[in-house]
Amino acid sequence: MHLLFRILVLLIIANTFGCRKADSPAIFHHEFSTENQPWTHLNFDGHPDQFSFAVISDLYGGERPGIFDVAIEQVNLLHPELILTVGDLIDGGTEDTVQLIREWDRFDERAEKFTAPLFYTGGNHDLTNVTMRNFWEERYGARYYHFVYKNVLFLVLDSEDFNPERMQDIHLARLRSIEVLESDTPEQVVNTEYWNMDERLTGEIRSAQAEYFSEVLARYPDVRWTFLFMHKPVWSRENAEGWKTIENKLQSRPYTVINGHFHSYAHTTKNNRDHIILGTTSGAQSADDPSAFDHIMYITVTENGPDILNLRLDGILDKTGHIPVGGDSLCFQASRCF
Repeated sequence: MHLLFRILVLLIIANTFGCRKADSPAIFHHEFSTENQPWTHLNFDGHPDQFSFAVISDLYGGERPGIFDVAIEQVNLLHPELILTVGDLIDGGTEDTVQLIREWDRFDERAEKFTAPLFYTGGNHDLTNVTMRNFWEERYGARYYHFVYKNVLFLVLDSEDFNPERMQDIHLARLRSIEVLESDTPEQVVNTEYWNMDERLTGEIRSAQAEYFSEVLARYPDVRWTFLFMHKPVWSRENAEGWKTIENKLQSRPYTVINGHFHSYAHTTKNNRDHIILGTTSGAQSADDPSAFDHIMYITVTENGPDILNLRLDGILDKTGHIPVGGDSLCFQASRCF
């Protein structure tokens, strides 16, 4: 009986410690036997919960040819685990369903070239009127949604959340503004109704959307970080009641807000949190604005929170030392080129 017990113990030890192959090296292996080595330390930055994701900004209005194709190649070289957008993915602004199918087919075809999954956000070019809103919902489902990745909460908001009547009023006023822009006196656009609407700059979030995100935040109180993506900076308007409801639910947690729309990069701190307005990823630029440039935001979520950096498209070179897909001939900042 004593011999059988010893055999069982040996079998348990063999199964517990014998599964590792003798010739399987550690992740880092060296053959120094001396006390001194030619490196600083071996505290590698490789936590299993750490991950990186990319954010692309406005394509429209006024996409400049070739820029977005460069961005796709560059994002793929960076190998993010996921990619977020901040809206204005198509030119839009139409109630012609055939035209919408054509524009969204083109964008979806381009989006499939990203190796990482791409998460859509609607902008004013994507959700200009009730027809476009219905088209989005039929094709992509929810206009606002959330997901969790590695215990990080992502909230994607719809900043074009107007009631149908107000949305139509804004759409018609926008069309009249475009007519002025395309006339012999484009400078008069500043006197149009649309130009002077608060909604043109900051959008809207209604109570149903605010309640949805309030409930989501209540369900995920202990995530590591919360990111909020939207097109227009609803957070910048003092009387934005729907946003205030969401913002009040955010107070006790770490979060970052990211949006686009203005085609000019800006960073501000509100409630001791980062609020970032992106530049462009091929959208139109002002030649008088040094903050209007094409870039990719690249965020690495670490144990201590997010590390955020901006990579200019004219500074991401492939192994040949050139901007991919013929990008060396393109202009990525209007104020430097014109």
